[in-house]
Amino acid sequence: MSIILRSIAFNFLFYFVLAIYLLVALPALLLPRRVMIEIARSWGRTNLRLLHTVCDLKVEFEGLEKIPQGPLIVASKHQSTWETFALLPLFPDPAFIMKRELMWIPFFGWCTWKGGMIAVDRGKGSAALADMTQRAGVEIRGGRQLIIFPEGTRRPAGAEAAYKFGVAHLYADIGVPCVPVALNSGLFWPRRSFLRYPGTVRVAFLDPILPGLDKQVFFSRLQDEIEKKTAMLIARR
Repeated sequence: MSIILRSIAFNFLFYFVLAIYLLVALPALLLPRRVMIEIARSWGRTNLRLLHTVCDLKVEFEGLEKIPQGPLIVASKHQSTWETFALLPLFPDPAFIMKRELMWIPFFGWCTWKGGMIAVDRGKGSAALADMTQRAGVEIRGGRQLIIFPEGTRRPAGAEAAYKFGVAHLYADIGVPCVPVALNSGLFWPRRSFLRYPGTVRVAFLDPILPGLDKQVFFSRLQDEIEKKTAMLIARR
C-alpha cells in the first residue's frame, strides 16, 4: 500500500478513534480527574498502535530510566502532533501546558479541562506567564508531571530553534527537576501535511536538570542539550 493510501487510512482511523474516546470520556466529566487521565493515556497508546499497524511507524524511547519519580517539568522539542499524545502514557499524572484556544474545542476542550491541563492565554503577555506559573505550582504540589513545549508551537525538523523564556521562569519558580526531551517526530509526521511516513520516531529523555540554577544558565543549557540531541536523532532518521 502506498504512503498516500496508508496516510488516508490512518487519518480516518485517528479521528474515528478520537471521536470514540471523546464519547467514552463524556461520563468521566462527572468522575474524579484521574479517570480522565487514564482515558487520555489509553488514547495515546491506541494511536501509537495504529501508527505502527497502518503506517509502519514505530517508536523507540531512550533514557526512560532517567525520569525521576514524582513531580517534575518535562520540556520537550515540538515538531509534530505526534508528541501531544505519545508522551501521555509515559507519565502517571501528566498535565500539558497548552494554548487556551484548544480548550474552546467542543468535547475535546471539556476533556482537557477535566484532565487538569494548563491553558495559556497568549494574548495576556506577562500576565499569562504569571497565571501559568501559579496554576503549574498547584499541579506540582499535587504530584503531577508538567509537559511543556518550550518553543510554544511546532517547528519543522531541522528548523532553527525558537525557545521562549517562559520555561526558565517556570523552572525557577516551581523548584522541581526538569527533564529535557529531544525527538525526530517531524520527519515522519510533518506539520501541515496529511502524510505519515514509515520509519522510527526516536525520543530521547536526557539527564534531569536539577533545581537551583540561574534562569539564564538553565535556559541556555536546556536549549543546547535538546538541540544537540535532536540534531543527532534527525541525522539517524
